[in-house]
Amino acid sequence: MNKTIAAAAALVLGTALGASVAMAAEQRVTPKEAEAMVKKGVMSIKAGPRDKVLAEMTDKNGLWVDRELYLTVYKMDGTALAHGANAKFVGKNMIDLRDGNGKEHIRERMEMAKTKSVFWQDFTFINPVNKKIEPKQMYCEKADELIVCGGIYKPM
Repeated sequence: MNKTIAAAAALVLGTALGASVAMAAEQRVTPKEAEAMVKKGVMSIKAGPRDKVLAEMTDKNGLWVDRELYLTVYKMDGTALAHGANAKFVGKNMIDLRDGNGKEHIRERMEMAKTKSVFWQDFTFINPVNKKIEPKQMYCEKADELIVCGGIYKPM
């Protein structure tokens, strides 16, 4: 292979790799998207009917899932009322759940909600799109006695 063809091949390969990395970055959810979905979720819960909205939020193929962004809704005691990535959590008290680093992130979230109506929380969790444990930032808002959250994942 001559130098011109090799250089052209390297350029094409480099451009394709750069484009795929850029595309993957574009597909990640942004903090603003997470905040907007949580705000919309809070409004929907308040507008009701609550049971129907919570069931819709738990449907991982529904309107409340966008790439790796999904909503979770908890009561202040740590009981999950909706979970867009794992319906098995719904109805269970998850207060003692630990993340990949041993952090009791649900307990921490409930403690934060006692003093803040809006907050961000850091922990690790399984990204439902790529199935990898990744750092997660969760945006949460209180809606009366409920905590509504949606988060972004950051690749390691």
